[in-house]
Amino acid sequence: MTHERDAGRWLSMTLAQPGRPLQAVWREQRPAPGPGQLRLKVRTCGVCRTDLHIVDGELAFPGHPVVPGHEIVGVVDAIGDSVSGFESGQRVGVPWLGHTCGACEPCLAGRENLCPQARFTGWQIAGGYAQFAIADARYVFPLPARYSDDEAAPLLCAGLIGWRAYAMAGADIGRVGLYGFGAAAHLIAQVAVLQGREVFAFTRPGDRAAQDLARSLGAAWAGGSDEPAPRPLDAALLFAPVGALVPLALQAVRPGGTVVCAGIHMSDIPSFPYRWLWGERRIVSVANLTRADGEAFMRVAAELPLRVHAVPYALADANRALDDLREGRLAGAAVLRCGEADQA
Repeated sequence: MTHERDAGRWLSMTLAQPGRPLQAVWREQRPAPGPGQLRLKVRTCGVCRTDLHIVDGELAFPGHPVVPGHEIVGVVDAIGDSVSGFESGQRVGVPWLGHTCGACEPCLAGRENLCPQARFTGWQIAGGYAQFAIADARYVFPLPARYSDDEAAPLLCAGLIGWRAYAMAGADIGRVGLYGFGAAAHLIAQVAVLQGREVFAFTRPGDRAAQDLARSLGAAWAGGSDEPAPRPLDAALLFAPVGALVPLALQAVRPGGTVVCAGIHMSDIPSFPYRWLWGERRIVSVANLTRADGEAFMRVAAELPLRVHAVPYALADANRALDDLREGRLAGAAVLRCGEADQA
């Protein structure tokens, strides 16, 4: 056996083609950061449903091998030219949004999440299912010290997308329904409870583990998505990529309520009677995130004692983690421990 630290070899889990398992690829040289970039030694990387959409071919394949992963926790290992504000050994995080043009109308309006030239970590940009990663320093965040590496990884997408979806529901909500109680919902549920809101968790029918987790985190009610809401909701946040949940959520929200579709991919929404939408109900979607979202949520996460239910896997077991997520065997968030894969 040859140790990576002696030989300079490092491991990445790579998708050669959609619909196939990731392949373990050992590389001989560490990547060099260019101007404006950082090289990170990856400690952990969260496993997100968006990764699954890429692996399963539900998002367009970029035409080259992909290293998935956009919930990266690492330490700064090398600093490129024209980078300031970071130091070697600093712990940082990298989210889904990895690059924008900075000059288009959405970027200039503070809506960089809609930039037509945006590039995304773990999709067009090599991600964190690896021992090293290169990141645009503009899209790298310091992380709250109160969270371990395992706990910090899900904050970088599950937390951020949950936060953006929650904010989009409006400031005046009192009762919020969460459809799909996985990585994102288990974090934003705690934020909502700690801010005095009533949370209702809708899981896959019969998923007792997720329902028990929801109750343990303060949910007022937890049940299957096939069950009616106990009380009319002010807002419903959909984290499960199931279009059939949209009509169900519309029926659960009160007049004037909002249904927020939080995923980057969702199956088709079936037709439904107009009366379910009538009454000034709204359906909105969340597209990616902004750096302002990241900064705001990290402040909240630093202040609130969030419990992160992280399920650890070795980097080499990335395919098993993805399969567990695909089959609904996870309650909480899967996290790859990338620093432990030190042998060929």
